[in-house]
Amino acid sequence: MGDYEEDTAFLGQKGPFFMIIFLLLNAIYISTGFHSFYIVFAGASPSHYCQVPEGNLSEEWIKASIPVEAVNGKLEPSKCWRYNLDTIRHFAAEGNNFGDVNLTDVTKERCVEGWKYSTEIYHSTIVSEWDLVCEKQWIVPFASSTLYMGYLLGSLVSGQLSDRFGRKKVLFASLAFESLIIFVQSFSQSWLVFCILYFFVGAFQVSLYITAFVLGTEVLSTSLRVLFTTLGAFLHYCFGYMVLPWIAFAIRDWRALLRVLSGLTLVYIPFWWFIPESPRWLISQGRVEEAEAIVKDAAKKNEVTPPDIIFKVSEANMVPVHMKKYSMIDIVKSSNIRCTTFMCLLLWMAINIGYFGLSLNTSNLLGNPFLNCFLSAVTEVPAYIVATLLLKSCPRRLLLSAFLSIGGGFLLLIQLIPESLHTLALALEMAGKFGFTMAFTVVYIYTAEVYPTVVRNLGMGMCSSAARIGSITAPYIIFLGTFSKYLPYILMGSLTIGSSLANMFLPETFGKVLPETVEQMQKCKRCPRGDDRMLEENRKQDVLKEQKL
Repeated sequence: MGDYEEDTAFLGQKGPFFMIIFLLLNAIYISTGFHSFYIVFAGASPSHYCQVPEGNLSEEWIKASIPVEAVNGKLEPSKCWRYNLDTIRHFAAEGNNFGDVNLTDVTKERCVEGWKYSTEIYHSTIVSEWDLVCEKQWIVPFASSTLYMGYLLGSLVSGQLSDRFGRKKVLFASLAFESLIIFVQSFSQSWLVFCILYFFVGAFQVSLYITAFVLGTEVLSTSLRVLFTTLGAFLHYCFGYMVLPWIAFAIRDWRALLRVLSGLTLVYIPFWWFIPESPRWLISQGRVEEAEAIVKDAAKKNEVTPPDIIFKVSEANMVPVHMKKYSMIDIVKSSNIRCTTFMCLLLWMAINIGYFGLSLNTSNLLGNPFLNCFLSAVTEVPAYIVATLLLKSCPRRLLLSAFLSIGGGFLLLIQLIPESLHTLALALEMAGKFGFTMAFTVVYIYTAEVYPTVVRNLGMGMCSSAARIGSITAPYIIFLGTFSKYLPYILMGSLTIGSSLANMFLPETFGKVLPETVEQMQKCKRCPRGDDRMLEENRKQDVLKEQKL
């Protein structure tokens, strides 16, 4: 096949065909925004304390039956314990005033009759419905992590499926199945069923995200492709993320929330007739006539005249049969590329822990949880815009380290803020989210520029897997806040600062030609010199093999 860009150059860079696809694919990304974080509200933990059967107890004795405990330096009613009710009833029956009785010596017991939950903010969540508190509170971060476990599976499988069945079919199948599973999930009768279904929500969601990204990259013109891959997808995802808290604010019941979110995807059904299959993929499958039909339809919409024969067979672009095949082993084979891979894995993991950790933590912050979630989403919009503008003129390594330092530094400062200044603490957390979001944008481009062409896809795939491990870990980092309010911030901040320092050992790629081979790959600053000799020896051996062939 000849060069696709040259063969379709007559379509131009703009026009109705490209604009329609650009807008529709971006609209699909809105759904990923409000499907990514509904666990923030569905899995929120309302204020609660032990259920105390009223019997003949007065309201004062019912309140007195709940012990007071020190939590993060403040006295709060216990969420998991109560005083022995038989003793409390005995005191009450004798006509004692609860203020005259020393309750510190009274035996404590678990909440055997369950818990009483506040409905002031949430009418119903999976926590209040299935009592996921105290001994079961570990289930909530586990439920959050199942989504990201699904991300890992979807990342590994979606590419193979779209390569086999086509971008369009996988895109709409992922959208349909994700919506259907969310709807079924709203009828879950146990937390285990909820988690199993949430795993598949994650798998189909990331499949949708990746496939839409690939389809847009392959169909859109060069100018719109750049806009789509840098700002279009990210900003529309943010728009969905910003809409989510307002939907949750209007619908305080988790089951109804999931059904509404699922139902909203029905608006995408007509998109099937407006988004075409990728002509590039059709040509790769030998379906040239179908590809030409799509391009001719594009020409008609753009009001240009296509040539009689659009795609021509060319031997010039055929891949040599003797070209070396690379595998995962080559990513860690030499000390130079192994050093680069280790640093990149650390960066991707740290950034994902910070980004998803802060996103999931909004329901735990002081103040209105719906407003906190909205602010967390709004913070991402300028972050993506600023990062995209700076990438055009700034060194990648310095930029990424600066963003990581901003994100981690602000998180470490939170522990120094007094309790009374919770608005300042919230501002610091949003500033940290701003830094992580900018780092998220830079690390994709930086990693792609560091690795040579022959192993770039392998390197990005391994880093993506590390990112999934980071996002799976994030809910448990946030869960540590139940033991110490500032522990998650200390861990995320320290890990991020450490990764920003490690990033300085990577080579700079700004203004450099993209490496094509492993030999052309720039070296880490602390890469052992013995590696240079090994690379040179490998290069000589490759040259000899090519001469023999």
